[in-house]
Amino acid sequence: MVFAAGGFKVKLYDIAQQQLTSALENIRKQMKEMEKSGVLKGALSAEQQLALISVCTDLKAAVEGATFIQECTPENLELKKKIFSQLDLIVGDNVILSSSTSCLLPSKLFTGLKRVKQCIVSHPVNPPYFVPLVEIVPHPETDPSTTERTYALMKKIGQSPVKLNREIEGFVLNRLQYAVISEAWRLVGVCISNYCERYAGGMRLVLNTFGPVPEFSGETVQKVNQALSEKIPVVPKALDARRKWRDECLTGLAKLKTQMKSD
Repeated sequence: MVFAAGGFKVKLYDIAQQQLTSALENIRKQMKEMEKSGVLKGALSAEQQLALISVCTDLKAAVEGATFIQECTPENLELKKKIFSQLDLIVGDNVILSSSTSCLLPSKLFTGLKRVKQCIVSHPVNPPYFVPLVEIVPHPETDPSTTERTYALMKKIGQSPVKLNREIEGFVLNRLQYAVISEAWRLVGVCISNYCERYAGGMRLVLNTFGPVPEFSGETVQKVNQALSEKIPVVPKALDARRKWRDECLTGLAKLKTQMKSD
């Protein structure tokens, strides 16, 4: 949707036709809703953007004529390596091979590929349509032109790319996010009022008192899971409603930002 909003032709690939059929249905529904609410991105209408999106279950046919390929498979190293090893054999010299991975290092994904200079991580944030941050992380052998072209493309489609000079586990976003989650986890397992008394000591004290990495198991799992389940029952209907609420809030925020820019 983000690429189509930027005026680019997009071809979705999957091994399951039903996934593609469902994707097109969901994309159409979302685009129509956003057009109606005034937050559809880009200069084209929803129908014009939809006309730019097609689907394919044959990988070679899917990437024919492509200049940029964004892999969005589950966070499974072997699966991603399999996809990139296939792409490595069928793409041309000017194609950028990009991964959406949120944590896997480029050196683990791309090392050994003959087109490693064309490979890069472009980690978006969910949902990318409303949260424009994209982390661009090169492999040690990635050609600088690949990084610059990826950065320019992300800017062109309205995203907010950030370039990392080198790879690091979790990149930047998840390192910050996991630090907050880990400390929140520790606080659930200790006397929070006692922590609050110490909070006034300042940021340095807090950082220096960070404990070891949690195992994310044991009694705290039950405590957190119970609290979350009470707030949001773990059933598809409740989760879908929560996601809908989240997207409506983000839609409202996007609309407000658009109004502020016009003012």
